[in-house]
Amino acid sequence: MELKDKLVSSFMAFEDLIDIDSPVHDIRTEAIKTFETKGFPTKRLEAWKYTSLNSILKPNYSVFPKHENALEYGDVKQYFIHDIDSYKIIFVDGKYSSHLSQTTHEGIDVCLMSAALSKPKYRLVIDNYFNKIAGKDSLSSLNTAFSAEGAYIHIPKNKVVDKPIQILHFSTGNESALMLQPRNLVVVDENSHVQIIERHQSLTENPVLNNSVTEIYANKRAIVDYYKIQNDRQTASLIDNTFINQKQESVAKVHTFSFGGKLTRNNLNFFQNGERIDSTMKGITIIGDKQHVDHNTLVHHIEPNCESHQDYKGIFDDKATGVFNGKVVVEKEAQKTNAFQANNNILISDKASINTKPQLEIFADDVKCSHGCTIGQLDDSAMFYLRSRGIPEKEAKALLMFAFSNNVLDSVKIPEIKSRITKIIAKKLGVNIGFDL
Repeated sequence: MELKDKLVSSFMAFEDLIDIDSPVHDIRTEAIKTFETKGFPTKRLEAWKYTSLNSILKPNYSVFPKHENALEYGDVKQYFIHDIDSYKIIFVDGKYSSHLSQTTHEGIDVCLMSAALSKPKYRLVIDNYFNKIAGKDSLSSLNTAFSAEGAYIHIPKNKVVDKPIQILHFSTGNESALMLQPRNLVVVDENSHVQIIERHQSLTENPVLNNSVTEIYANKRAIVDYYKIQNDRQTASLIDNTFINQKQESVAKVHTFSFGGKLTRNNLNFFQNGERIDSTMKGITIIGDKQHVDHNTLVHHIEPNCESHQDYKGIFDDKATGVFNGKVVVEKEAQKTNAFQANNNILISDKASINTKPQLEIFADDVKCSHGCTIGQLDDSAMFYLRSRGIPEKEAKALLMFAFSNNVLDSVKIPEIKSRITKIIAKKLGVNIGFDL
């Protein structure tokens, strides 16, 4: 049975496992119909022109894990940003792990989607925000149909969250192949500020496919700082769908660090609904072997006097493939928009490739918009300069690639994340760097 047919037929079993009186029952039912009609995206779609899902759809995925596997903190400590105090929402094979987590309801809600979907006290937030900005594409609809568990974060007005929130999804390999549908909802009310770190991590070589959807609402003057660390095994694949709705004077920043996994597709969508909004998306991709990373971004400028900044850096070795498809839409009413977009790439190997497609659609006439992309190799003159000062070739290459990535890391607000990413980059490049960026 093909995966699409298996998922559609499994939906009825899923319905039996959950409350059919759930406030999102009708939403789920409509979503599975959308997925059944559209199926998995193919390269015939313009947005998927350079990314094929065929290789990751072949395993016989388990849709519902049959076994639970408890993890000890020592087994997974290395995957946490463990040198900071933080709230933690931890899932193991799609199930909430209470003993690894640290949630709270003290003035803010950092808890579970399953609780939010089932308890009346969360009903107002669910009715107002759940599935209101998530896409109606096939993969987002598939996630919506099976939405049952994930992180639920609600920060009421005038709150600065005292420590970051970590969301981690672990796959233990209990199943020969596993497909997960994590669903996150983040609502940050007026004048509030939150920092969130998200990671998906497989602990074995068994195939894993994560189809994740995150909805983020940054209300008036809210600040959302979101970090995605993607450094999974090469038998794990991730389709990450993130939708961000911003209101007046809000600031939302998403940093995406893509280093591991077989296939990673990041769909990142910003919708600006108000004036004086700032949207930032930055990313570093360093991959090799036959890895594939695809960044597909959208910034929709709807009202005037707003800004957006995109800066994605890619380093590709061996037979790795990168894709960047960045789109900026400026509506007629969005005068005084300042939009910047850049995608710069280095190919280390002759067999590595990058497909980059920056796009601007501008309907306003009083704007500052720029976009550009570069594809090249390391600067020979810079290499000569470093070598002439006694720096070995391998370390010289690493220094140049660190410098290439540096402006993305400059905007990371959590020092421990910057330190962790620096170490991951050094490991990916096979060098020991005696400094922090």
